[in-house]
Amino acid sequence: MADGAPGPQDVVFIGDIHRQWHHIMRGLAQLPRLPHAAVLLGDIECDRPLDEVAAPLLDAGIAVHWICGNHDYDGGPEMWANLSEPARNPRTHAGRLNGCVREIGGLRIAGLSGTFRRRVWEPPLPRRLHSRDELADDVATLGDDWTQAQREAMAHALAAMAIWPEDYDALAGLRADVLVAHEAPSSHPQGAAMLDDLARMMGARLVIHGHHHVCYRARAEDGLHVQGVGAGWALGVDGAPWWPGEANRWLGALPRPWQQA
Repeated sequence: MADGAPGPQDVVFIGDIHRQWHHIMRGLAQLPRLPHAAVLLGDIECDRPLDEVAAPLLDAGIAVHWICGNHDYDGGPEMWANLSEPARNPRTHAGRLNGCVREIGGLRIAGLSGTFRRRVWEPPLPRRLHSRDELADDVATLGDDWTQAQREAMAHALAAMAIWPEDYDALAGLRADVLVAHEAPSSHPQGAAMLDDLARMMGARLVIHGHHHVCYRARAEDGLHVQGVGAGWALGVDGAPWWPGEANRWLGALPRPWQQA
């Protein structure tokens, strides 16, 4: 860790781990100094409690903060509980970032979990639902070929994995320096401009995202920056790598008016 109080240079942002913790263990072993805090950008896929799988970070004295991705429910309620259940994760539960802003290394970091889902909200289409309280009535409208167990599973998965307007609106009224999301803003060819809008409403000058397994840095005309983080990679707030992960996927040309930064 750097001398003195931890600063932005002591925070790392780790892209989609997908159970491949060897990237993190190898990266930590090669560092000349350790970060103060790590922000996990979703798709962790906890086959055991996060406190256990994140032990390489926690046991090194690195605080763990996290949002979820679209694959963190792939193993059903048990996988989700391994990530989110407080009783299973006394060391990492307080690091959950969805829908709130926390000061980490002197940065106000806001978190937005999940991805856009058609049954809830798929921009640019209008919002279908606003809050999780509406789910029970909504899944009740599914066809007769849906069993009650299937309806409940659908509701539980959407409550966990979707980007919810109630979370988005709560963040829009807060201030932050950095917005971390699993979903990408419009700098990525498959991203959503609603995240650009959210960052600007919050006064954030940087969006950091996972999901697409590619490292890149983009800049908008008004100075908003976006940083994509590849699977298993750890990048600093300045975009510099702390360690590599999987080979980056192809990005292609950035959508206009975004430029490489």
